[in-house]
Order: sequence, then C-alpha cells, then structure tokens
Amino acid sequence: MIARIGAILLAWLCAAPLCAQEDIVLGLSQDSIAITADFSGSELLIFGAIKREAPIPPENLDVVITVAGPLAPLVVRRKERRYGIWINTESEVIDAAPSFYAVASSAPLGEVISAKDDRRERISIPRAVRAYTARLLNPRGKDFADAVIRIRTDEGAFIQLDSTVEVAQDTLFSTSISLPANLTDGMYQVRIFLARSGNIIASHDSDIAVRKVGLEQFLFNLSRRQPLVYGLLSLALAVLAGWGASALFRLIRER
Repeated sequence: MIARIGAILLAWLCAAPLCAQEDIVLGLSQDSIAITADFSGSELLIFGAIKREAPIPPENLDVVITVAGPLAPLVVRRKERRYGIWINTESEVIDAAPSFYAVASSAPLGEVISAKDDRRERISIPRAVRAYTARLLNPRGKDFADAVIRIRTDEGAFIQLDSTVEVAQDTLFSTSISLPANLTDGMYQVRIFLARSGNIIASHDSDIAVRKVGLEQFLFNLSRRQPLVYGLLSLALAVLAGWGASALFRLIRER
C-alpha cells in the first residue's frame, strides 16, 4: 500500500508544472530607469534562456512577458449627453489600477495560454485590470473597468504586443518594450511565463526601479512635502515668465 501511494504521489508531482524541469534565466537591459527633466521614454530589452535538466519536450515552447507599473488610485467618470451638452453623470473611485501594463507574447496571447491560467495569473490586460476592480459596488462596475482599459490603451499606458517575443531553438528568448515618457515612478514588476500546449509550466519575477532624479525629484519632493512653498514658487515663476515675455514684446515693438 505504501509503495502504491508513493507511486501515485510521484506521478502527480511529475505531472505538476514545477516538475517540468525547465527554469528561466532572465536578463534585462537595465534594472533601473532615471526620470530626468528631458526624459522622453525608454526602450526596455528583456532577454533570457531556459535552463533544463531533461531533454527538450516535443511541444512548442511559448513565452509571455508582462511589465506592470505601480498601482495608483483612479477616478473614472461616465459622461452622457443631456440638454444638448455632455455632463458627468456617474463616477467611480478605483482604489488601485496599474499605471502601466504591457504584455508581449511569442504568438497571439489567446493561443499561448489557457483562460484558466490567465484567470489565475492575471496576465492579459482585462484580467490584470479587473483583478483590482472586481469589488466595485457600482452596478456598472464592469463598464468602469472597461473604461480604464480603453482610456489607458489610448494613452499608450496599456500595450498588448502579440507575436513580438522571439524564441530561438526553444532555449533563448528576447523582446523589447517601449516605455512612455510619462512613467510613474516606483517599482515595475517584470513577469516571464513559459507555456507549452496552452499551459504555463514555469514563471519568473523581477523588478525594475523607476525614479525621478535631479530637478524632477526636487520639484516632486517639494510639491509633496511643502505644497505651500511649491505653490508660491510656481506663482512667482509664472509672474516672472509673464513679465519677461511682456518686456521682450515691448522691446521688439520699440525697434
């Protein structure tokens, strides 16, 4: 009986994803990004290899890579046309939503992973967003979640990149993801998934730090820690800029 139970446990363990004997060795072109006054975006190169302790399985290997920015609260408003004008009729405060989310895959995402794995790991953009909006009390909660996806996709903050991960010889993989200029500072999570026949067999996580530096960091800290001083400084700069422009135009007219 003990031998039979042991055989059953061994068979179950070897059928589990962790026994796929495939692991991920990840590389990033940079592990930190500095946001300066002239920051205009960045290109993140993600590459890696698969380490194995067994021969390569016969099923095709697929790779999915996600990059998720820090969570931030968001207010979503619903507009309707009434009396000939557009007005806000409803609003919903979403406590947390990804400020940036990109998902890249070696083939169309729906063909790479199953709906079950997507639901569990929250990989696709709808799953990643609805994981944080599922508890909305508003009966139109799904509509507001879809609005978040639509707005941030239009802004370039949510990106789906099908068939952009290159896989060579079922061992090496690479892709590049463009990060926009309006990045939110904080920790960005990079997740890598290996899949065969639609099932995830291995995963790996890593982080990238995005930080404001120089003048950007000084102004950001000032606005948070001393908002009155920040407001007065902004007002003084606006007055100075207006006076300077007026003096310049007057000088031009006199000449």
